Amino acid sequence: MAHINTPIPSLKLNDGNSIPMLGYGTGTAWYKTGDESSIDQACVDSVKTAIKLGYYHLDGAEVYKTETELGMAIKQSGVTREKLYVTTKVITNIADIPNAIKTSLKKLQLDYVDLYLIHAPFFANTDEEHQKAWAEMEQVQAAGLAKSIGVSNYLPEHLSAIMETARVPPAINQIEFHPYLQHPQLLEFHKKHGIATSAYGPLTAVTKAKPGPVDDYMAALAKKYGVSEGEVALRWCIDQDIVTITTSGKEQRMSDYLRCATFKLTPKEISEILKLGEGKHFRGFWNHKFADDDRR
Repeated sequence: MAHINTPIPSLKLNDGNSIPMLGYGTGTAWYKTGDESSIDQACVDSVKTAIKLGYYHLDGAEVYKTETELGMAIKQSGVTREKLYVTTKVITNIADIPNAIKTSLKKLQLDYVDLYLIHAPFFANTDEEHQKAWAEMEQVQAAGLAKSIGVSNYLPEHLSAIMETARVPPAINQIEFHPYLQHPQLLEFHKKHGIATSAYGPLTAVTKAKPGPVDDYMAALAKKYGVSEGEVALRWCIDQDIVTITTSGKEQRMSDYLRCATFKLTPKEISEILKLGEGKHFRGFWNHKFADDDRR
């Protein structure tokens, strides 16, 4: 297994705070569809295992209904709060963000989160609704309840709307990102405005979207570096300064993913994956919000 002290690189955000570039997510497999009050012990145990292995960046959300489990795992891990980087997101209670974060913090058993995100832009029908929500995010940060604030699943038009009136720009936008969904225009917008990019679903090209044009090349790179194709997929994001969120319930796989911090792809390899990925379009999330051929 990867050594617990395998160094995970960090990225400096536009507010001066730093974020670890590999995070452990508590959505997808852990997402609860039913009653939130029943504790998912497997989720608690997996987060504790992730922390033990060296995943100090933990990514949650109110809509996953696993904030209580995340909080339990953090408390039981024995790792000091200062070592951890905790993210959560708001969407269910978007109408009252200051109260939403207090509810989340109570479940997490924390006094603050390192990063608080608006989970998606689709709640708003007008620019004014986006701007009101962002003003409340700024209030949360000013109150010391979140060190950094950002968004998730936002497109340039949503970012432009909030930045018209923002006193604090979004620190980061967490989006689905992998070789088959590269968002070139959105990433250019991020770069222009100093907004960091975070990726969820980074393994999609080597899991959900097979077969595809990157398959053979990813396999060759995995062989070259002595790692799995999943680790190549994670490293491809990190090498583009993209914060990467992944998850697994298997300890060996969690450990293996940490190896993505131990090698680097060459610029040529990064661009080759990018070029091959353009040959296929695949979206794993929010499909009901986009046309089949919409690559934004």
